[in-house]
Amino acid sequence: MSSRNGDGTASYQPRVLPLPLIEVAGAPRERGRQYGEQAAARIRHGIEHYSAQLEAARLPWHEVEGLVSRFEPTIRDFAPAYIDEMRGIAEGAGLPYAAIVLLNARTEILKLAEMRENGIVAPLEADGCTGAVVLPQATASGRLLHAQNWDWKAECAETAIVLKIRSEDGPDILTFTEAGGLARSGFNSAGISITANYLETDRDYRRLGVPLALIRRKVLEQKRLALAMHAVYATPKSAANNMIVAQANGIAIDFECAPDETFQVLPQAGLIVHANHFQSPVALSKLMDRGIADTPDSLYRDLRVRALIEPHLGAVTMDHVKAALFDDFETPWAVCRPPHREGSTNLSATVAMIAMEPALGVMEVAMLPALNRSFETYRLDMDIHVPSSGVLSRQAA
Repeated sequence: MSSRNGDGTASYQPRVLPLPLIEVAGAPRERGRQYGEQAAARIRHGIEHYSAQLEAARLPWHEVEGLVSRFEPTIRDFAPAYIDEMRGIAEGAGLPYAAIVLLNARTEILKLAEMRENGIVAPLEADGCTGAVVLPQATASGRLLHAQNWDWKAECAETAIVLKIRSEDGPDILTFTEAGGLARSGFNSAGISITANYLETDRDYRRLGVPLALIRRKVLEQKRLALAMHAVYATPKSAANNMIVAQANGIAIDFECAPDETFQVLPQAGLIVHANHFQSPVALSKLMDRGIADTPDSLYRDLRVRALIEPHLGAVTMDHVKAALFDDFETPWAVCRPPHREGSTNLSATVAMIAMEPALGVMEVAMLPALNRSFETYRLDMDIHVPSSGVLSRQAA
């Protein structure tokens, strides 16, 4: 597909395309159809990409459909409306329903495809990320800042979208996701925001849990922070994941999730930074962190972002957060990574930088930020309940 330069960077560079905004409303099936119709080309492109990976793992399509059928009862028990919405997306895009479930459970299905021949959890190309939250007491504006770099396959820069959902029975949602996905990073009109990072443990894939993308969507459907955090903390998962959940009034908790147990990392001096390894001492005393072997750069990425933001605590701006996430220390294995080869097939990159200020209803996205420092801005009308005591000035540790 491309040659490789001496420093590991790829000579081929994916295209930086305009990031479409997809707006949907109505009942789940109907908004799914709207979504599928508007994003059909990008959805199809994403399915072609993952289908090629599954073919390389010698997984025929009928076996993909079999894996989807195994997940369906779990999804239906968790949120039956998601089944309807994914069927609507398939109808709108003119694609098989199983293909849409693949996009929403791609981490789990790709892993199960690799496991199926020998039953051993094989190394999976890491869906990396570096995330940060700065609480109001540490910012210049007094508003919470929530941002993330999404590290994954560089080709996914051509399949990403921003999805705006006008809800009939809950807060409206603005989320950055792969086309066809129900959610990834984003916030809702109640001021609840989420980002997520890859983790890996020795407990992964012993059972089928709720696909991670659907847990993130559940978080964004909640008007109350307690229910959003419950969706992360208590939902059974197939594999580990890190999810940072925040609320614009000044609460943020990082949840390091094993499939069957959840650990907390709280802000330090109003700041949370997390990459792709466990930080909780409790977690590290109870499980084996297997992700570092795949993402050793995680060990310094969070240190770099923290070190770049900390001098500005009390007056942090979004520009400070962006500058930290643009960090190119040890490139291409950096916080902000240019497209480069990992292994024989994977063209890895920081696919997107997502910067959110939920109190203002603002999301900014830069695609392939190592190559492109231009942000597109997306907005959501907000309806945030402010407590009578005002925005929190500090968070208990």
